[in-house]
Amino acid sequence: MPIVFEKIGVIRTPFQEAAGTPIQSVYGKDAEGRVIVDERYAAALEDIDGFERLWLIYWMHCTSEFKPKVTPYRDNREHGLFATRSPARPNPIGMSIVRLIRKEGSTLYVRDIDIIDNTQLLDIKPYVPEFDSHPGSRAGWFENPGVDRRVADQRFH
Repeated sequence: MPIVFEKIGVIRTPFQEAAGTPIQSVYGKDAEGRVIVDERYAAALEDIDGFERLWLIYWMHCTSEFKPKVTPYRDNREHGLFATRSPARPNPIGMSIVRLIRKEGSTLYVRDIDIIDNTQLLDIKPYVPEFDSHPGSRAGWFENPGVDRRVADQRFH
Protein backbone atom coordinates (compact mmCIF):
# COMPACT_ATOMS: atom_id res chain seq x y z
CA MET A 1 0.00 0.00 0.00
CA PRO A 2 1.52 3.35 -0.97
CA ILE A 3 2.21 5.99 1.63
CA VAL A 4 1.58 9.55 0.48
CA PHE A 5 3.30 12.61 1.90
CA GLU A 6 2.27 16.20 1.39
CA LYS A 7 5.02 18.77 1.32
CA ILE A 8 4.46 21.63 3.72
CA GLY A 9 7.09 23.97 2.32
CA VAL A 10 10.55 24.28 0.84
CA ILE A 11 14.01 24.65 2.34
CA ARG A 12 16.32 27.24 0.73
CA THR A 13 20.05 27.01 1.37
CA PRO A 14 23.35 28.11 -0.19
CA PHE A 15 24.15 24.49 -1.19
CA GLN A 16 23.33 23.78 -4.84
CA GLU A 17 24.77 20.25 -4.98
CA ALA A 18 25.88 17.51 -2.62
CA ALA A 19 29.61 18.07 -3.00
CA GLY A 20 30.64 20.63 -0.40
CA THR A 21 27.41 20.43 1.62
CA PRO A 22 28.00 19.75 5.34
CA ILE A 23 27.24 16.09 6.13
CA GLN A 24 25.48 16.97 9.40
CA SER A 25 24.10 20.22 10.78
CA VAL A 26 26.76 20.27 13.51
CA TYR A 27 29.24 20.88 10.66
CA GLY A 28 27.05 23.61 9.15
CA LYS A 29 29.03 26.23 11.10
CA ASP A 30 26.53 29.08 10.83
CA ALA A 31 25.44 28.26 7.25
CA GLU A 32 22.18 30.13 6.83
CA GLY A 33 18.97 28.96 5.26
CA ARG A 34 15.27 29.70 5.08
CA VAL A 35 12.41 27.34 5.73
CA ILE A 36 9.48 28.66 3.73
CA VAL A 37 6.29 27.08 5.03
CA ASP A 38 3.26 27.04 2.74
CA GLU A 39 0.81 29.75 3.75
CA ARG A 40 -1.93 27.23 4.57
CA TYR A 41 0.29 25.95 7.42
CA ALA A 42 1.35 29.36 8.74
CA ALA A 43 -0.90 29.13 11.83
CA ALA A 44 0.91 25.92 12.81
CA LEU A 45 4.07 27.99 13.38
CA GLU A 46 2.55 29.77 16.38
CA ASP A 47 4.84 29.55 19.45
CA ILE A 48 7.74 28.09 17.46
CA ASP A 49 9.91 31.14 18.14
CA GLY A 50 10.32 29.97 21.75
CA PHE A 51 12.57 27.13 20.59
CA GLU A 52 16.30 27.48 19.92
CA ARG A 53 16.50 24.39 17.70
CA LEU A 54 14.15 22.56 15.37
CA TRP A 55 14.07 19.19 13.66
CA LEU A 56 13.44 19.52 9.95
CA ILE A 57 12.08 16.39 8.25
CA TYR A 58 12.44 16.44 4.47
CA TRP A 59 12.55 14.46 1.23
CA MET A 60 16.13 14.02 -0.04
CA HIS A 61 15.43 14.65 -3.72
CA CYS A 62 19.03 14.37 -4.96
CA THR A 63 19.99 10.92 -3.70
CA SER A 64 21.02 7.80 -5.53
CA GLU A 65 19.16 4.50 -5.31
CA PHE A 66 18.94 2.39 -2.17
CA LYS A 67 22.10 0.46 -1.33
CA PRO A 68 22.04 -2.14 1.50
CA LYS A 69 25.75 -1.53 2.23
CA VAL A 70 27.56 1.78 1.87
CA THR A 71 30.89 3.38 2.65
CA PRO A 72 29.73 6.45 4.56
CA TYR A 73 31.35 9.87 4.46
CA ARG A 74 32.98 9.37 7.87
CA ASP A 75 34.62 6.00 7.22
CA ASN A 76 36.63 4.09 4.67
CA ARG A 77 34.91 0.73 5.05
CA GLU A 78 31.43 -0.55 4.26
CA HIS A 79 28.60 -0.67 6.81
CA GLY A 80 24.98 -1.74 6.62
CA LEU A 81 22.93 1.24 5.47
CA PHE A 82 20.85 1.38 8.66
CA ALA A 83 24.05 1.73 10.72
CA THR A 84 24.83 4.95 8.81
CA ARG A 85 23.23 8.24 7.93
CA SER A 86 23.83 7.75 4.22
CA PRO A 87 21.14 9.29 2.01
CA ALA A 88 20.92 6.14 -0.22
CA ARG A 89 17.87 4.90 1.68
CA PRO A 90 14.75 2.96 0.63
CA ASN A 91 12.75 6.07 1.55
CA PRO A 92 15.03 9.11 1.23
CA ILE A 93 13.69 10.93 4.28
CA GLY A 94 16.19 13.25 5.91
CA MET A 95 16.21 14.93 9.30
CA SER A 96 18.37 17.77 10.53
CA ILE A 97 18.58 19.86 13.66
CA VAL A 98 18.88 23.56 12.85
CA ARG A 99 19.13 26.68 14.99
CA LEU A 100 16.12 28.98 14.71
CA ILE A 101 17.22 32.61 14.36
CA ARG A 102 13.85 34.24 13.77
CA LYS A 103 10.39 33.80 12.29
CA GLU A 104 8.92 36.29 9.83
CA GLY A 105 5.43 35.35 8.76
CA SER A 106 5.62 31.81 7.43
CA THR A 107 9.39 31.91 6.90
CA LEU A 108 11.87 30.57 9.44
CA TYR A 109 15.44 31.86 9.27
CA VAL A 110 17.82 29.15 10.44
CA ARG A 111 21.54 28.42 10.83
CA ASP A 112 23.73 25.32 10.92
CA ILE A 113 21.95 23.94 7.87
CA ASP A 114 23.17 20.86 6.00
CA ILE A 115 20.50 20.51 3.31
CA ILE A 116 20.63 20.94 -0.46
CA ASP A 117 18.74 23.96 -1.82
CA ASN A 118 15.11 23.55 -2.86
CA THR A 119 14.50 20.49 -0.69
CA GLN A 120 10.84 19.71 -0.01
CA LEU A 121 9.86 20.06 3.65
CA LEU A 122 7.69 17.29 5.15
CA ASP A 123 7.50 18.32 8.80
CA ILE A 124 8.95 20.48 11.59
CA LYS A 125 9.28 19.36 15.19
CA PRO A 126 10.72 21.26 18.15
CA TYR A 127 14.04 20.04 19.52
CA VAL A 128 13.52 19.41 23.25
CA PRO A 129 16.78 18.64 25.11
CA GLU A 130 15.00 16.58 27.76
CA PHE A 131 13.65 14.23 25.06
CA ASP A 132 16.21 14.51 22.28
CA SER A 133 19.58 14.50 24.05
CA HIS A 134 21.14 11.33 25.39
CA PRO A 135 24.79 12.14 26.21
CA GLY A 136 26.94 9.09 26.74
CA SER A 137 24.89 6.83 24.45
CA ARG A 138 26.86 4.30 22.42
CA ALA A 139 27.35 5.38 18.81
CA GLY A 140 28.75 2.24 17.17
CA TRP A 141 31.46 2.78 14.57
CA PHE A 142 30.94 6.58 14.77
CA GLU A 143 32.94 6.50 18.01
CA ASN A 144 36.07 5.66 15.99
CA PRO A 145 35.41 6.88 12.45
CA GLY A 146 38.02 6.08 9.82
CA VAL A 147 37.78 9.54 8.22
CA ASP A 148 37.17 13.02 9.64
CA ARG A 149 35.14 14.20 6.63
CA ARG A 150 32.64 16.97 7.32
CA VAL A 151 31.33 17.81 3.85
CA ALA A 152 29.77 15.58 1.23
CA ASP A 153 31.27 14.40 -2.01
CA GLN A 154 29.30 12.92 -4.95
CA ARG A 155 29.16 9.27 -3.80
CA PHE A 156 25.41 9.13 -3.03
CA HIS A 157 24.12 11.63 -5.61
